[in-house]
Amino acid sequence: MSMPGIPVNEPLLDGNEKRYLAECIDTGWISSEGPFVSAFEEKFAQRVGRRHGIAVCNGTAALDAAIEALGIGPGDEVILPAFTIISCVGQIVRSGATPVLVDSDPVTWNMDVARIAERITPRTRAIMVVHTYGLPVDMGPVLALAAQHDLKIIEDAAEAHGQTYRDQPCGSFGDISTFSFYPNKHVTTGEGGMVLADDDVLAETCRSLRNLCFQPGKRFVHERLGWNLRMTNLQAALGVAQLERLDGSIERKRAMGARYTEALSNLPGVQLPVAATEYADNHYWVYGVVLEDTLDIDAQEAMRRLSAHGIGTRPFFCPMHMQPVLRGADFFAGESHPVSERLYRKGFYIPSGLALTPNQMERVAEALHKVLA
Repeated sequence: MSMPGIPVNEPLLDGNEKRYLAECIDTGWISSEGPFVSAFEEKFAQRVGRRHGIAVCNGTAALDAAIEALGIGPGDEVILPAFTIISCVGQIVRSGATPVLVDSDPVTWNMDVARIAERITPRTRAIMVVHTYGLPVDMGPVLALAAQHDLKIIEDAAEAHGQTYRDQPCGSFGDISTFSFYPNKHVTTGEGGMVLADDDVLAETCRSLRNLCFQPGKRFVHERLGWNLRMTNLQAALGVAQLERLDGSIERKRAMGARYTEALSNLPGVQLPVAATEYADNHYWVYGVVLEDTLDIDAQEAMRRLSAHGIGTRPFFCPMHMQPVLRGADFFAGESHPVSERLYRKGFYIPSGLALTPNQMERVAEALHKVLA
């Protein structure tokens, strides 16, 4: 009899999640008007060190609202990593602005901050930093550039719950930051996201945008178009319960990362995640691997072989300049970002969810040794 497969992610929901969800049902507060929404906003903002938290329906919505609230539009340019999820570029393009790409650092897999300055032009309005896979972007040089050129900073911390940069919480930098609470995140609400800011006007603008830009006293008279991006009380209840255990989740993820590294360190031809930089320890949102050119297979073939062993995987991001929808819209003509391209071609991540057991991790490591031997 074959053993059950190991999913790439399975959330851990054995805290107060059931109790808080039952409270929502018992009280009838299941919509966005329920008390868990404001509680989650306040607790999460406090954890990150921000004045305001604005809960929304997903991480993409958080980015959309943040970009719109900053007034980014036609004629503007926004610098962002080539190696990221397409959510980061969507509202930039829809707003009429132009995305400008920066290649990755081959060690941390984050944007290469040394290459940002060369991409700044008189039309640059903002830099979007995206903390990737467990290590934060080196924020010091980015903050200095933003101050020098009077640029806004959008900090996408979707994958950086509980992570820090030089002991300061990720999500606390720049003008506005965003988080995602998808099930593979350290804090999950099933679907959900949050915008965080310190500026009162910026925060109030995001609150209005998430709620169709209703006006006090003139509810159905609109002077601006917004969205319905509201988070439900049910989702927020999960978020409050998950946030209560975040420190333990980070500790668990770091132990998992160390266990994987020990099991895979003698596997030739594979680049493993760096454990630490001078400014942060990896918190292993996911455990990624990148195949070296000495191996005659790419990520897709390795993932296919692992699937045959019942091991779930996910590919690394397809770079923005390779996305058909963006190339078809005449973005990034002739651009090449070789590090990002190689990460996409050779990289994938293995089961990394908080519910993963030591026995399952051992099976994953054994399967990797078999398929890459």
